[in-house]
Amino acid sequence: MNALSDEDPAPHTVAAVLREHGEADPVELSAHDIAEMRAVAEMLREVFAAGDVDTAAASLNRLLLLSPGPLRLSSHDGLTVWHPHLDSTDDAPWGEWFLASSCLALTVLLWNRQHPPGGVCASATCRNVYVSQGSGLPRRYCSRRCATRERVAAHRRSRP
Repeated sequence: MNALSDEDPAPHTVAAVLREHGEADPVELSAHDIAEMRAVAEMLREVFAAGDVDTAAASLNRLLLLSPGPLRLSSHDGLTVWHPHLDSTDDAPWGEWFLASSCLALTVLLWNRQHPPGGVCASATCRNVYVSQGSGLPRRYCSRRCATRERVAAHRRSRP
């Protein structure tokens, strides 16, 4: 999702992220694919911005209504292990796949943890979202880099 937050993300950059997360080649993305995926990413931000589990669930329920479903299992003709899909076919358009697979993953996280599945970085200079890792103190930043940058900025503001 964060790879799509740039104003004009390069298709090769988004394709590289998809490959890093297990998508098989060829990953060919058009400008239209990127635009659809960016629109989905903006809709998904609502789930990450939810302050409580009920709001996150309501946001996910609205997005799940947009999924062409129904839930099905696929092994991509034996090329992968069996796994769930909510998109219409194994070769669904990228935007449809991104919405369906993201909603499915976020739904499982919310269901398992009974907490919002993540958040939006608290840094004023960052638009990234993050997935909560589970137990421990709640996260506020997408990375240590953002947290450190904010601490340093606060320290500098507090000095005379």
